[in-house]
Amino acid sequence: MSVTHPPATPEINLVDTSDLQESLAAGWRDFQRAPLLGLVFSAVYVVGGLLITWAMTTKGQVWWTLPASAGFPILGPFIACGFYEISRRLEAGEPLVASEIFGVIFRQKDRQIPAIAAVIVVYFLFWNFLSHMIFALFLGNATMTNVSSSLAVFLSPEGLAMLAFGTAVGAVFATLLFSLTVVSLPMLLDREVDFVTAMLTSFALVKENPAVMLSWGALIGVCLFVGMLPAFVGLFLVLPIFGHASWHLYRRAIT
Repeated sequence: MSVTHPPATPEINLVDTSDLQESLAAGWRDFQRAPLLGLVFSAVYVVGGLLITWAMTTKGQVWWTLPASAGFPILGPFIACGFYEISRRLEAGEPLVASEIFGVIFRQKDRQIPAIAAVIVVYFLFWNFLSHMIFALFLGNATMTNVSSSLAVFLSPEGLAMLAFGTAVGAVFATLLFSLTVVSLPMLLDREVDFVTAMLTSFALVKENPAVMLSWGALIGVCLFVGMLPAFVGLFLVLPIFGHASWHLYRRAIT
């Protein structure tokens, strides 16, 4: 089935909290209409999170978590396209054929999604390097055996300063990444645009609607954190709702 793409040139709209509410409501409706597919896509993150936790707590192989965690920014954009494609089909009145949806995801490898996934991976690796530098700056002289047995060092004045500074820097990095990707990913599925245009448009949207869009990012962050607390199982609900809702917010924010 051929997909009719909207005009490539994006135009930014003003959004308010009602757009966020309507997008969430639409995301919930889409999840209710296609729950099994939503659970399948979410399972990638749930299983991955459980495996990383198992490696850290049971095996003590902290080193293994870096390459494993790097897989999330690689797979994440493709999994997100699954949620977007479901919502796009529901919006267009097209049938939800699983093989066709997975086919759309697979075909993204020949479009712009791999490029934006590469940007996210480089971003992730740079943040990992920077976080190690921050750790060394504040706690380089502290005596530590391993993370699990040296938690008390984080309660020292140097440890608390490191946590405060690292959190502030991390918030800046997270805000920038959110600004560059909040609507660029659904845009790349929906339109024939390059990833640079998509990311700049996404950044411009946040710049034009800072309070609303940053509130949206904060809400996503809080819900993801809460969803991970009960052994990651909350992600089975959080990821599909926000995945579908992101498509609807994109449709409201970009024309």
